Order: sequence, then structure tokens, then C-alpha cells
Amino acid sequence: MQDKFRKLDGTTLPYPLFFPDATRGEVRQLSFTDVKKVGLPGILVNTFHLLRLVGTEKTENAGGIHNYLGWDKAMISDSGGFQVMSIAKKSFDSAQDLRGGGIYPVTDEGVTFTIDGVNHHFSPEDSIKYQMAMRTDLMVVLDDFTPPDATREEAEITVKRTTLWAKRCKTTYLAECERLGIPEGKRPYLIGVVQGAYFDDLRMRSIKELVEIGFDGYGYGGWPMRDGKFDIATAKLMADNLPKDSVLYGLGIGMPDDIVKCVALGYQIFDCVLPTRDARHGRLYVYTAESMDKIDLQKEGFYEFYNPRQAQHLTENIPVSSACDCELCTTLSRSEFATMWRAKDERVLRLATIHNLRFYAILMEKLRRQVGRVESS
Repeated sequence: MQDKFRKLDGTTLPYPLFFPDATRGEVRQLSFTDVKKVGLPGILVNTFHLLRLVGTEKTENAGGIHNYLGWDKAMISDSGGFQVMSIAKKSFDSAQDLRGGGIYPVTDEGVTFTIDGVNHHFSPEDSIKYQMAMRTDLMVVLDDFTPPDATREEAEITVKRTTLWAKRCKTTYLAECERLGIPEGKRPYLIGVVQGAYFDDLRMRSIKELVEIGFDGYGYGGWPMRDGKFDIATAKLMADNLPKDSVLYGLGIGMPDDIVKCVALGYQIFDCVLPTRDARHGRLYVYTAESMDKIDLQKEGFYEFYNPRQAQHLTENIPVSSACDCELCTTLSRSEFATMWRAKDERVLRLATIHNLRFYAILMEKLRRQVGRVESS
């Protein structure tokens, strides 16, 4: 199993890694200086949104999206497929679905969607070509996301289409590498996405078909929850049956305890909107430890939540977390921050976001040490 992430510039980062979502090229509420200070190694950008907002010409003229945005750390890109299909299905008449035989926005050719009254088409080739123009360190193939309520018939269709699109993505990727003169060993990672919903045999079929195509790594595709809990069984099935020398990517897996479980299975990369989105809603992650060196990730309930809206915090003259060294925890008490939140102080969203991302940075630091101890024993 690979132990380091290789960037396009040849430098490496030790696994596991968490990338916060910078969907439109920015982490909401923060400057890139803020993001670097929390200790996370990179960001994830969204292919669809940057293609729409920046475009290929500006991206290529800048020499890639790193230069365009002014970000000099690691950067990975998703396929844009989830956003595109969400937009497509919002305006789609659910009565005209696969079972009804009506017009459907997702076909083997790609995804059709409407923005501001204008029809657009997004294909596997479009996704890969723009990701190559962005020059990200890792890119993801366009896949047909399997909804959690999919029937077996629908799940089979998404597996078949995901394989079809994965082949086209790989072909386009190789052609672009050849056109741009990028030799093997200096190419971005290309990640296939395993679909199949809750049907183990379909997951196995997806694994087999994607491995036959061949990718640098494989991502957990579809909704990672089952019956209100993280679907650890499917995560394990994938880890047990994918090539041991490939990268395992927990796409969208973001709850801290779920990340800990996945790292134990061998997963190396994670991204999720949770820490930044939760920060905007007053949900701050707090370690239940007296200090940073006493954090025990194997302890049940190793973290809890602090909500500045709760009245009890108005009288707490203690840091938000005694096991955190972020700007919020080293400058304000819980009572001060709770008062600021109630006053709608413009600084609170930035501080909350910094705190949550620092929580995740500490989480990954602890997990890297833990993995290192296991590998050296």
C-alpha cells in the first residue's frame, strides 16, 4: 500500500490526508493564508463549478488552476458529476424516470442540465479535459452517482454506466497526457469510483470492472450511510478487494469517527464539506481531552460538539477546546464567542471555520502517527 501522496512537482505528503472543499476555488470565510495556518496540506476544487466560472481558456493561460487561484499547496479535483447530476435532476420530472421510460437527464452519453434557461451537456471527456487543464495533483473520473434509495435495477444501471464512463475517462486521460507530453511517473493520480449501492455483488462487479481498466486509486462511490449510520461494511468490502498498492479514497466521508474507522481499513484520502458547513451553522468539533497530547482516537466519544447558541456557554470562562491551538481557542473563551455569535459579529464564521479545520488537521496528524507506529512495528 502506498504510504505517500505524490504531487505533480515531485514532493510527497504522508497519508492519511484530509482535503477541505474549496468548491468554487475558495474555502468559504477563509483566506488561503488561514487555510495554510490550520495545518491541512491542500484543498479540493470542483471541476464543474470552475469550468463554468473560470473556463478552459483562462485556466490554461494561467498555467493551471494553482496559478489562477494563487494556491501553491496540494490540490485535488472531483469530477463535477455530483453537482451536475443534482442540477439536472432538480428540474427533472420524477414521474419520467427509468421505470417510466420517459426522458432522463443522465444517459450513456453524459448529463444534460439547464442553468438560467440554457441547456448544457457534460460528458466524461469534458470532465477529464478540464481537470487536465487545471493541472491538479489528483483527479476523479465522472461516475453515475447511485442514490441511496435506488432499486437493484437502478443500481445495476449506474454500475454499468460508471464503467462505461470510466473507460472513456481513462482513454481521454491517456490521450491528454500524450498530447501534453506528460511522462509516466509525473502524471496526476486518476481515481475510479466504485458504485453499487448496498448490493455487495454489484459493488464487487464494479470493483472488478474498474480494476480491469486500471486506475491509480479507487473511491467510495454513492451514499456512505445505511440506516442512519456509516456503511462500514461496504467500506471494508472495498478495502478487502481492491489492489493493495492502490490509493483508497473516502469520497465525501467526513465524520471524525468514520475517518478513524476507514484509516484502520487502509483508506488514505478524505474530503468533505462537513467541517466548513457545520462551522457556518454553529457546530464546532471539540476533543474531549484536557490537552492535545492526551487525545485518544480509540476512545469512544473522543470528541463532542460546542454550539455557541446554547445558553450554558454564556457563562463558561474556558477555551472552546483545551486540546486545540487555533486562533479561536487561544484568544477567546466560550462565553466571549457565544456572545459574539448572538451579536452576529462578522468575525464568528471565520473563527468557527478555522477551528473546525484545525480539528481535522489535528485528527490527521494523530492518525499519521498512529499509522506510522503500526507500520514500524
